[in-house]
Amino acid sequence: MIRVNPPKQCDILIVGGGTAGLMAAIAAAERGAGVIVAEKADTRRSGGGATGNDHFGCYIPGYHESVESYMHELELGMCKGADPKVQRVFVERSFEIVKDWEKWGINMRPFGDEYVFEGHSLPGHPRCFLKIDGRDQKKCLTNEARRLGVVIDNRTSVTRYISREGRVVGAIAIDISRSEPEITLYEAKSIISVTGTGARVYPSAAPSCLFNVANCPAGTGTGRVASYEIGAAMVNFDKPRAHIGPRYFVRGGKGTWIGACCDADGNAVGIVGRPEPGEQDITTDICHEVFDLSKKNGTGPVFMDCTENPTDTMEHMKECFYSEGISSLLDAMEQQDIHLEEDMIEWGRYLPHIQYSGTCINEKCETSTPGLYSAGDECGNFFCGVSGAAVTGRIAGENASEYVKGVDRFADIAGAPEVLEAQSFYSSLMEREEGSHWEELNHAVQNIMRDYASIETPRSETLLSSGVCYLEELNQIARRRIKCANSHELMRALEAFDILALGRLILLSALARRESRGLHKRVDYPYTNPLWNSLSMTIQKIDGRDHTEMQKL
Repeated sequence: MIRVNPPKQCDILIVGGGTAGLMAAIAAAERGAGVIVAEKADTRRSGGGATGNDHFGCYIPGYHESVESYMHELELGMCKGADPKVQRVFVERSFEIVKDWEKWGINMRPFGDEYVFEGHSLPGHPRCFLKIDGRDQKKCLTNEARRLGVVIDNRTSVTRYISREGRVVGAIAIDISRSEPEITLYEAKSIISVTGTGARVYPSAAPSCLFNVANCPAGTGTGRVASYEIGAAMVNFDKPRAHIGPRYFVRGGKGTWIGACCDADGNAVGIVGRPEPGEQDITTDICHEVFDLSKKNGTGPVFMDCTENPTDTMEHMKECFYSEGISSLLDAMEQQDIHLEEDMIEWGRYLPHIQYSGTCINEKCETSTPGLYSAGDECGNFFCGVSGAAVTGRIAGENASEYVKGVDRFADIAGAPEVLEAQSFYSSLMEREEGSHWEELNHAVQNIMRDYASIETPRSETLLSSGVCYLEELNQIARRRIKCANSHELMRALEAFDILALGRLILLSALARRESRGLHKRVDYPYTNPLWNSLSMTIQKIDGRDHTEMQKL
């Protein structure tokens, strides 16, 4: 059996050491809370901002007209549908993060003394995203957290949360720092769940490459699944979110590209026309339909054309690739003798990733489970990339540190039924003499999601219901068949089970939304219900059963 170590105690356990997690840790530690960050990789290079970011959504008084006008521009662009209460708090506090990041060594003004706004904005409209050089952001945030006394448990993968009397009291994790895994227990007065996006639920543009994804491939939605299992409400799983970028070399960072979306003949596609040379094209932020239409009208594929960029603009863009952490694109193009000065790059829409679908929070970053907070990309009713993660992470840390003042003792979870169950299951995966590899489970989930909950073809009740049945059957088979040889494989296998659980929540939520809206297209309900315009689909585990409901958040 896998060894279970004695519990570690802390005021606040932060699950995930990405941008949101480290910002939460810093905020809580500044207020005197005892904080542990559990991160499955290393906080100096983990999460969605592992290798950098170059766009930071930020409202600066005086530069922007008002909070209301700034929120309006976010809604017109790539940050549609956020809860306005959460969005307002983010906007009002975004600039304070910019100033703090500068103090901690992150370059928020890479082009001189002035702040520069660029990208992700409609032509002629105020720009919402500050251009930064974030390639060292994770190192700087890690240093600040450690300076404040935050304990960082790297190579520790949290797998499950524990609740008692309706509030969260602890978590189960596996120590993957050595070949033989051990179980680590955390007794905490509060948990901040910040495990980022949910990758690898759908197949990538190159299905044989599991980790060829637009966001962090290690972000597999564990926090969402763990939160759901103890009763936290989830939101927007029914509404797919797909990323855009180079067709088969899957990368995020489309706002870093400077050029025009066009057809093979260089004609503009989309609704905003061809921008002037050196300007950015926001078409793919607001109009994913260009890829579907280009197939239907025979003008496809769609390309990103940077060939008309002036020399200084081209050099500026390439340098920003490093700030954004996507310099691997330049390396790949150099190896294949591709030159942006001469060659257009085919773009495409990837199958969905789980972002803007997840835990429902309020403006204090509280979930519906007392003591449990969430922030950043894990949230389902708020999104604004790295800046959203930074601001909501701070808000979660502040409010969790206040919450724990009212909790007078730790709950004893050593020997708890949840711990014994996890120990038994994880040990069974490690002790089998023969069985299937975790990759087989991951691929099987992706095949089901592609075939029964796609965005490429309409959904229907029969398809979605079949998908639910297949995932539930797959879960039972995999629990009997998966075999792991070491702690790394155990981590990957548990990720695959989380991916399966996310897929099931997507299918159940999509079944309950009996209409078509955005990328959620139902052939049996082809119209959009205007009565649901201001409502969101929630799914919550109540008394052990899945409960879906349209709600006004």
